[in-house]
Parts: sequence; structure tokens; C-alpha cells
Amino acid sequence: MDESIWEAARASRSWLDAANGTGQTELTCRILKLTEEAGEASAAWIGLLGQNPRKSVTHTREDVAAELADVAFTALVAIESLGLDARTSMDACAAKVRSRLGNQARP
Repeated sequence: MDESIWEAARASRSWLDAANGTGQTELTCRILKLTEEAGEASAAWIGLLGQNPRKSVTHTREDVAAELADVAFTALVAIESLGLDARTSMDACAAKVRSRLGNQARP
């Protein structure tokens, strides 16, 4: 990932810290924000499929991807809000997944 992503996650954490504080309730809200963002991604997928007959097709794949990116970025901010480095956490997660995949993970 580009360095600007990690910088933006840290800057977002700092901005939220200054605006909302850093207590347990605030941290809880930042973690719960993931659920809200995931719901928006789900709604976009439903809109792409046209599952609501009253609305028909309302979203594109690009809309779904944008909502999924919001989920991922919100997770990075939540990790930073825990006082941890999001890049280190993501590297560890990727390594764990690669180890599960074995040779399948190699291009």
C-alpha cells in the first residue's frame, strides 16, 4: 500500500482524537463504525443486484468497491486508535493469510 494511506489513517485518528477525545466510548464508536460501513457496502451490493423491486438497480460495482474501501480504511483508523500501527497489523494479517495459502499465494 502507498505511504499516503498509512499517513491518512494516522491523520484521521489524530483528527478524531482532537474532535472526540480518546476514551473507551470513543474507541467503541470507532470500532462500531466498521459495522455501519459494512452495512453501506451491503446496501450498495443489494442496489447493484436490483434486489429492491421498488428501486431497481441503484449502484455500480464501483460504488460497491468504494464502500468496501471505506470499510478497509475505517478498520485502519480503528487499529491506529487502539494505539497500534495499522501497517504492522496488516502486514501480520497478510503473512497469516499467505501461510494458509502456501504456494497458492505465489503469482
